[in-house]
Amino acid sequence: MQNILLISIVSYTVLHLMMSSVLFLYSRYKVEYLAPAWITAIFGVGGCVSIPFILNYEGKEFGILHPYMLMMLVANSFLQSLQPLGIAMPGYLQWRRMWQYATPALIVLSIYALGLLFNSEPVVIHNFSEMPEALLQSDLILRIACVGVSIYYIVNIFRLPHLLVKHTLVPRYVKAYGSAIGIVATYYVVSAIFFDLINILIYVGLFTLLNMYIFFRTLETMAMHLPKPAIEQVQEAPTEEWIAEVEKEDFNQANKQRFNRVEFFMQQKKEWTDNTFGRDRLCEATGINRHLMLQCLRSQGYNNIHDYINSYRINALKQKIKSGEIKTPNESVIVGFGSGKTARNCFERMEDQSLDEYIKEKGPQSRGGE
Repeated sequence: MQNILLISIVSYTVLHLMMSSVLFLYSRYKVEYLAPAWITAIFGVGGCVSIPFILNYEGKEFGILHPYMLMMLVANSFLQSLQPLGIAMPGYLQWRRMWQYATPALIVLSIYALGLLFNSEPVVIHNFSEMPEALLQSDLILRIACVGVSIYYIVNIFRLPHLLVKHTLVPRYVKAYGSAIGIVATYYVVSAIFFDLINILIYVGLFTLLNMYIFFRTLETMAMHLPKPAIEQVQEAPTEEWIAEVEKEDFNQANKQRFNRVEFFMQQKKEWTDNTFGRDRLCEATGINRHLMLQCLRSQGYNNIHDYINSYRINALKQKIKSGEIKTPNESVIVGFGSGKTARNCFERMEDQSLDEYIKEKGPQSRGGE
């Protein structure tokens, strides 16, 4: 069991350090990734620090409410309560505000650290019946304080994303992640109070998977906002025979020619104005299978086929807003969106701006008031 725990912690550490390295790289371009990078790095460093303790574990009895487990519980609960807000609310994580928020955890951990310096071997409490006797002979009050502070932070894990959504735009996946990480943190409270290796293994696995989920969603969000190539007019569609001939010499050029073939169809036929037009119809009309379609679109900077189709709809939507043909989101159906709600969601996701705000800023009525 000790070896399984060691392998799990090493995997957890490597994954978190890898994720933090990537986030630090992205934070050079967008500061909102800096807080998640630091938080993920601290989790990784925590894994490094725990490895020597696991190697020296040797089946020692921890009992209930062990100080080491409770100190880790306080630190993890504090960091996990910040993590869901790192990307969606970078301005919320200001130094002064964070020092105030961290004060309960810092006080408890500092007192505990000083106490352990004077008494290196904490009292082991085997069951709850021993607690009245240990109340005056040990640091039991501090242990209970650790649990209380941890519960305070865990409540905020559930509460803050849903509270702050009233004041700013928080992506749905961040709110879902906050709820999931709150449930996992609650499970860790049980694991910390009643120490059990199997519970710790389950917690480490769930926590790592959730952090990998938020990491990849972060990368997806950034990929959505990478600059897309400008739409260029294609006068003639390359034939399938010509593409096959080019592919023998240059794989990248073949992808470019396939992309031109798709562009010609999109520009000439404009079937994307029909809201039922999607991936399958595009592949069928151009004679390119899904795999090659996705390959040629990604070679030109698009995330997937649906985003490529929607880029035409959004481009047409912008033009019609500026010309005054579209004055409300519900009128977006004329460029191929199924409803005003779909247009709002798609525009906000791909343009990082509210459709209603864009209409106010770019519509004829905004220029008329100037």
